Amino acid sequence: MCASCDGVDRTDQESRGDGLSRRALLMGTGLGIGLGVLGLGLPVARAATARNGAWCNPALGYFPNGGHFGAPRGGASHAGQDVTNSTGTAVYAAAAGTVIRRQWGGGLAGRTGNGIVISHGGNLYTYYGHLNAYRVSLNQKVSAGQRIGDMGATGNVTGPHLHFETHAGGLGAVVDPVTFMSARGVDLGGGWPSLDPGASGQRVRVIQHLLNQRGHGLVVDGSFGSVTTSAVKRFQSASGLVSDGQVGPKTWPKLVYSLQQGANGHHVRGLQTALNKRGAGLVVDGDFGSVTNTAVRNFQSVNRLVVDGLAGAITWRALVG
Repeated sequence: MCASCDGVDRTDQESRGDGLSRRALLMGTGLGIGLGVLGLGLPVARAATARNGAWCNPALGYFPNGGHFGAPRGGASHAGQDVTNSTGTAVYAAAAGTVIRRQWGGGLAGRTGNGIVISHGGNLYTYYGHLNAYRVSLNQKVSAGQRIGDMGATGNVTGPHLHFETHAGGLGAVVDPVTFMSARGVDLGGGWPSLDPGASGQRVRVIQHLLNQRGHGLVVDGSFGSVTTSAVKRFQSASGLVSDGQVGPKTWPKLVYSLQQGANGHHVRGLQTALNKRGAGLVVDGDFGSVTNTAVRNFQSVNRLVVDGLAGAITWRALVG
């Protein structure tokens, strides 16, 4: 939503436009690019390692008109992807790393507004622009999914949104955030994520808890190893899905439960684990009591969802995205 979005950062809008078909095309393109970059031979194994649970969606919203990567604006190209929502919407770290810049425009040429740059190691960086407020300090280490700021309209913009950039190969080497994140199992448009066998982390723990609710008896260790993969495949087969072991947009909706206050069990542990990835700090005890209810409502509020305390498909998708 940038009016001119300052030099390299000249457009802060994008259209969902063609919607799902465009996003599906970008996902395919992203995977193709990822395979080409990552190496020769064994393309399936290479792609699987990229969807390893290390990355997540930085903000919920929609793609406004004209803010996609590379869009021309004022003689420059847009360096990122815009995600529009209201001022104050939560902005999260897309992956674990260190805040190396927290200043106007993130200290990057041509950007305006309050900005944060996170270094993820391996010459990978992300930039979060036009923030209304900072929630982390300079040099702070952050985890994937940790809230780092609030969406805003600071700088040269026409309305509130997050301007999100991905830099691969060094700070300044911008790449299309949609394809970059797609290759890592994240749909910036707000869809369900994809995790492959070999992934690790909190979302794998969520999957293990949800499978345990169905009697699989997994050790909840956050490791998507052979035992968890076998359990996922059995679940997929029993649910009429392709038994490929990947937990993606077709598996997640069948895996999650609709939960509200009063529920108790492994599925609630999965919900509490997902909320903790977003900073809730809950005791994972499987009891959907008043504390968990408050955490669900707070998450719904800061992500501009319906605040009803019901953890249904929409809330789950935002939590694990």
